[in-house]
Amino acid sequence: NDGATILKSLFVDNPAAKIIIDISKTQDDEVGDGTTSVVVLAGELLREADRLFNERKIHPQIIIDGWRAAAGVARAALEASSVDYSSNPENFRGALKNIAATTLSSKVLGHGYKEHFSELAVKAVERLKGSTNLDMIHIIKKVGGSIEDSFLDDGFILEKSIGVGQPKRVENAKILVANTPMDNDKIKIFGLKVEAETPEQVALIEKAERDRMTNKCRKILDHGINVFINRQLIYNLPEQFFADHGVMSIEHADFEGIERIALVTGGEIVSTFDNPKRVKLGHCKLIEEIMIGEDRVIKFSGVERGESCTIVLRGPTEHMLNEAERSIHDVLCVLSQTIASDRRVVLGGGCSEAVMAKAVDELAKKTPGKKAIAIEAFANALLKLPTIIADNAGYDSTELVSQLRAAHYEGKKTASLNMNNGTIGDALEMGVTESFKAKCQMLMSAHEAAEMILRIDEVVKAPPRRRNKDPRYPR
Repeated sequence: NDGATILKSLFVDNPAAKIIIDISKTQDDEVGDGTTSVVVLAGELLREADRLFNERKIHPQIIIDGWRAAAGVARAALEASSVDYSSNPENFRGALKNIAATTLSSKVLGHGYKEHFSELAVKAVERLKGSTNLDMIHIIKKVGGSIEDSFLDDGFILEKSIGVGQPKRVENAKILVANTPMDNDKIKIFGLKVEAETPEQVALIEKAERDRMTNKCRKILDHGINVFINRQLIYNLPEQFFADHGVMSIEHADFEGIERIALVTGGEIVSTFDNPKRVKLGHCKLIEEIMIGEDRVIKFSGVERGESCTIVLRGPTEHMLNEAERSIHDVLCVLSQTIASDRRVVLGGGCSEAVMAKAVDELAKKTPGKKAIAIEAFANALLKLPTIIADNAGYDSTELVSQLRAAHYEGKKTASLNMNNGTIGDALEMGVTESFKAKCQMLMSAHEAAEMILRIDEVVKAPPRRRNKDPRYPR
């Protein structure tokens, strides 16, 4: 149910459609939420432009000039309606929870689990302390249990296993993070063939290979570590060597996992072990094996980068978990951007669109000539967003949107759609708030994309290769 995910999967040949998909991707990358809204608004602007151009014979340049004036006024109205709660931490946290709940409303997690996941997401983002690096928040999915069983863990959780016979719990861990082959270190001989006349000679070759691997393991221990994490496999000989020396080893941590471990523990990924003084080790207060559901995982507590945490998602099916992961990722993106860059919030539920449409309508009344018609069309496109919200809820959208518009003209600046009972409510009282940055990005991206497409006169395509008649076949 994520707009950007659906559009990414579509194969389109039309260049205009590619522009629409690109703005959805940009919205997803910039703020995480509003991917569907930006496509809907761009589509409605183009529908209005098509009507003006074909039915009323207004030149595209006049439409574009009107839209630019309307977009400027709409943005100014949005800024005027925004509120900054950052001076009061308690109110700001409440606003963040409301933003998370509003973002989840259109997702699978919004139906019955909104409160739980809003609190969970806010706690996770608060740990980032103003950073937008979401690599610090690790999301793992475990089939089983209910969606409500999902929880936030303070440490970093890795879905791997500890080597056989090695300690399952290490305190004050000194971690070496590596990406190196740890199979039998074969003696590389290219273009030659080695012949052995007796089994003893084969044993000597195998012993030389074992000695090379043992020396490599000793070099690793010379770094003064008690935990070794490798991206590649760790075979029996080095695993036994580490077990004999009381070192915990973790093998086959995938590349993303290795990058994240190095980040949260403060270490660096190494491939050679000749200079221990140049290697930066990772540190962690406690590493232990724990159970989540029926699976054993490794938990890193007290890591050097204290902002790291793990969200463990539980659910009945893999599809449900994938949808939950996309939903929680959108919420984390919006919240991190709100905390880090622009802390202003605006009202949702069609309230912001109605505020912008009113300001644009007032501009149209003051503007002479055909440009006023283009400005009115921009206002109509903005009001299509609350229309679609009402349609999706199964209510009479025409009635509700006309009531919403009338309420704003009466001076009720916080009036919005109440989709619980199909009436006009107060967005501030209902706690329906959205990030100013997400809403502003949606407005500007949709306007720019629609303007770009409107400027296109013709689409020039190379014709397909002509198929010549084969003389062997008469028909």
